[in-house]
Amino acid sequence: MNPPSERIGILGGSGLYEFEGLADVVEHALDTPYGKPSDVIVTGRLGSAQVAFLARHGRGHRLIPSEVPYRANLYALKSLGVRTLLAISAVGSLREPIAPLDLVLPDQFLDLTRKRESTFFGDGVVAHVAMAEPTCAALRQRVAQAFESVALPGAQLHRSATYACIEGPAFSTRAESAMLRTLGADIVGMTNMPEARLAREAQIAYATLALVTDYDCWDAAREPVSAELAIANLMRNAAAAQRIAAALIQDLHAQPLQSDAHRCLRSALVTPLDKLSPAQRERVDMLLR
Repeated sequence: MNPPSERIGILGGSGLYEFEGLADVVEHALDTPYGKPSDVIVTGRLGSAQVAFLARHGRGHRLIPSEVPYRANLYALKSLGVRTLLAISAVGSLREPIAPLDLVLPDQFLDLTRKRESTFFGDGVVAHVAMAEPTCAALRQRVAQAFESVALPGAQLHRSATYACIEGPAFSTRAESAMLRTLGADIVGMTNMPEARLAREAQIAYATLALVTDYDCWDAAREPVSAELAIANLMRNAAAAQRIAAALIQDLHAQPLQSDAHRCLRSALVTPLDKLSPAQRERVDMLLR
């Protein structure tokens, strides 16, 4: 199957289950070698730009972070022509200057998950993708420009941070929250790993727009985070995230992104392509597109 024209991908996190303003909408119920994605992938047009949207937790928020089919999500998006992907995610802050309702562009990750399939490789196919820069610097810059262009009153964007990804679905203990600060993390969430690693393996330029909902629980003087508090603040930020994503899509359509991520797998493959079985070759060829 040949991929369609390149689409810009949006992964909606908690509170963002659909993307407003799309025309010519089509729902794709896909299957992949890694199972079914979290939900149907919605494609459509924003102006002249082609977009693919997926709700990470499924519409209606049905999947806890450990249940999200990360490999299926990334593989399905790639099969629909996505080579540039903005992931929108809720996070807690581990630093005083990063306040609730702020937005963050993390550039590093600490992966503390335990239960998740974290690679497309194995089973006779070996690749070692470089992860020193787990998000695309060029895409982060374009997201920052989109943020500036929409001029959100009172909004603050932090352009660099380390995101600690925990297994969840429970929030951290105070001791765990304090430990994450000691490790150098600035924000904490539950979904961006192995998502960022899989995007890299699939040669997708990936960036996260993180929406800060709370101060986690490291400061005993503050009320601990609750789902009610997190969702309330998240819904306030969802409209801002939509506006930023829409501006980004139009900018990327006018000037397509050039990213090192788009060619990072070719030098990472160890197993020669001519040694792969037809099924293995089909999966690898999809990632290499």
